[in-house]
Amino acid sequence: MNLLALDTSTESCSAAITINGVLYQQQQMTQRGHSTLILGMLDQLFKQAAASIADIDALAFGRGPGSFTGVRIGVGVAQGIAFARELPVIPVSTLAAVAQAAYEQTQQQNIAVAMDARMDEIYAASFQVQDASVVLIGEEKVCPAEQFLPANTEMWLGAGTGWQVYADPLQSNFSGQVIGQQPDIYPQAAIILKLAEQLYARGEYVSAEKALPVYLRNDVAKKKAQQG
Repeated sequence: MNLLALDTSTESCSAAITINGVLYQQQQMTQRGHSTLILGMLDQLFKQAAASIADIDALAFGRGPGSFTGVRIGVGVAQGIAFARELPVIPVSTLAAVAQAAYEQTQQQNIAVAMDARMDEIYAASFQVQDASVVLIGEEKVCPAEQFLPANTEMWLGAGTGWQVYADPLQSNFSGQVIGQQPDIYPQAAIILKLAEQLYARGEYVSAEKALPVYLRNDVAKKKAQQG
C-alpha cells in the first residue's frame, strides 16, 4: 500500500510517502509558513519518487495536539487532498509519534511524553511498548507540568519539548523513575506513516469529512493568540 503522511503540528514541519515499499521523507524546522512549506515538500517527494497523488492509497496526518494553527493547517491540507482523491484518512496522535520515535532511538519500553503547550502547560501522555509499537496508557491531556505523574512504579524515559521547558517540575514528579530524557524529539511524518500503517490494518481510518483535529484545549479558539 502506498501511503502519504504529513505533520504541521509543531515547528518541525514534515512529510513522507511510501511508494512500492520505498520511503521518501522531508523535514524542516520553521516557526511559520507551514501551509506553503508542506505543499512544496509533497511536490518534491512525488518528484523524487517519480509518482503522483494518484498513486496514493491512503493519507495520514498528525491530528494533534500541538500548535492550534499548525494542527488546523495539517487537517486542512489532509482533508483537501483526501476529498479530491476520495482517499481514506488516518488521524495519528502526535504524542504517540513522539513516543514511537523515542522508543526507536532508545529501545526504552516506558515513554512519558510531555510537549510544551505554552501558557505554562504541557500536552502529556504515557505509553508502553507492545510488539515494537507504543500503546497509550490512560488518556492524553493538557495540564500544568506539576500534574503529570508516573503512570506506575516502573522506570520512564521522558520525551518531548516539555522535558526541557519544564524540566524542574517534571524531574521532581518522576523523581528517581526517570531513566533518561529526549527533549528534542518532535512528531515526524515518517513515524506517523509507520503508526498509520498499523491503524489502517486495524480498520482505524475515516473519510475526509470525519478527519478531525485533537486540540485537547476546550477553549482553544479563545486562546489561539496566546498559544501560537
